[in-house]
Amino acid sequence: MTALTVTTIETPSLGDRSYLVHDGACGVVIDPQRDLDRVIEAIEDAGVRLTHVFETHVHNDYVSGGLALARRTGAVYVTSGDDDARFERHGVRDGDEVVSNSMRIRAVHTPGHTHTHLSYVVSDDGGAPVAVFTGGSLLFGTVGRTDLLGADEADELTRAQYRSARRLVDDLPGEVEVYPTHGFGSFCASSGGGDRTSGTISDERVENLVVTIDDEDEFVDRLLAGLSDHPAYYAHMSPLNLAGPFEARLDPPGPVDVDELRARLDAGEWIVDLRTRTAYAADHLSGSIGIELDDPFSTYVGWLIPWGSRLTLLGATAADVAEAQLQLVRIGIDQLGGAGIGDLDDVVDDLPRRSYPVSDFSGLARELSRRPSEVSVMDVRRHDEWNNGHIDGAYNVALHELLTHLHHVPGGELWVHCASGYRASIAASLLDRAGYSVVLIDADFDTASEAGLDIVDSGR
Repeated sequence: MTALTVTTIETPSLGDRSYLVHDGACGVVIDPQRDLDRVIEAIEDAGVRLTHVFETHVHNDYVSGGLALARRTGAVYVTSGDDDARFERHGVRDGDEVVSNSMRIRAVHTPGHTHTHLSYVVSDDGGAPVAVFTGGSLLFGTVGRTDLLGADEADELTRAQYRSARRLVDDLPGEVEVYPTHGFGSFCASSGGGDRTSGTISDERVENLVVTIDDEDEFVDRLLAGLSDHPAYYAHMSPLNLAGPFEARLDPPGPVDVDELRARLDAGEWIVDLRTRTAYAADHLSGSIGIELDDPFSTYVGWLIPWGSRLTLLGATAADVAEAQLQLVRIGIDQLGGAGIGDLDDVVDDLPRRSYPVSDFSGLARELSRRPSEVSVMDVRRHDEWNNGHIDGAYNVALHELLTHLHHVPGGELWVHCASGYRASIAASLLDRAGYSVVLIDADFDTASEAGLDIVDSGR
C-alpha cells in the first residue's frame, strides 16, 4: 500500500496553512497562498507531478494563488461547482471524487464558514480515508467563524457550521488526520480553540466545542457571542478571488527621493516605516506611521489604511522592503508607490523628524501617582479584550477604529497600550501623525497589575 505524505506550508502572518499531499509520484495542493515559490519548491523537493489544485472555499482573508498555480503547472483547478466563479475550473459538489494516481479525493459539502464550503477527504490506494482538509470548517478545538458574510446570514451559517463539523466528526474514522486551513492566529477562526497545531478526528471528538456543546442553540449563542471584529480588507478578498486573481508580481518598488517624499507628505499620502517600534519612536519622519515588519504586518496595513491608497515604504534594507511587499501581495495590495531604503538620515535628509518616549506599566504607575491630571491612559485593544479587564480610568478606542474616532481621543499626554506593545506602537504612530503627545507602553498587559495599577472588568 502506498503511503501518503502531507507537507504543510505555513503563512504565520495570516494564521493560515496550505498543503501539498502526494504519494511519491503525483501530488495535489490545497488552498495555496498567492506567492507560489514556496509551493513550487515543495513540489520540486518531493519530486512529484502536480495534478490538481483544490480550494476549500472562496477565501475572505487572502487572495488565492490557486488559479495561477494551476495555470503555471497545467494542473486541474478544483473548486465548488456552486461558486459564482468567472474563470475556467472543475466544479465539484458533495460526494464527487477526483483521482490523482493512487489517491482518491472526495468532496464533502461543509457549509458554515461560507455557503459553498467544501472539505476534502483523501483516501489511499486501499480506499481507507487518511486525511481530511477542512479549510474553515472543523478547526483544532473549534470551527471557522460564521459572520464574514454579514450579520443577516450569521445565524443560518452558524447552524450549518454546527451540522457540518459534526458530520465530519461523526462520519470519519478516528485515526483520520485533520488539516485545517485557518486557525493559528487567523481572524477566520472562532474563539474557543486550544493550542494544538495537529490532531485527528478522535482528538476533535473529545475537545472540539462543536462536540462538547451538545445543544445547537447553545452552540449558536456561544459562537456568535465570542466573535470579535475582523479586518476591513476582508470585504475585498472574495470579489478578487471570484474574479480569478492573476499571479503576483514582485518587482522591487521604485526608489523615492527626498523631493518625492516631501510631495507625498504634503499630499497626505501614507508612508509606512517598517523599522522596530522602538527605533521608530526614537526617530521618525514626521507624517509617517510605524507598522513594524512582523507577522501581523499585512493584516494591520490592510485593516487601517483606506483600500486603494498609494503606499510608500521606508525600510532599513532592501530585504525588509521585499518581505513587506510579499506580505502585502497576499492580501491584494499589488502596487506600491515606491520605497526609501537605508539609514533614515540618508532617506529623509532634511525633512522634519519627530520622536516620542517609550515606557512600561511601572512608568505609567509612577506618572499617574505624580501628575494624574496630566496623564490619560489609552487602551487600543479590541472591545472583547477590554471587557475582560482593563486599567481603571483608561479610555478604550480599538486600534482598527482609531482613525474614525480621533474626536474621542482625550487631551493631555496619552500613554498608549495594548496586550503586548505591537498594536500600541501603531496607534502611537497614528496619534503622533495627528499631532497628539504620546508615550508608547511597550510591555505585556499582564504586567500592569504587578506594577500596582488597578484592573477592573466591564461590570465594575
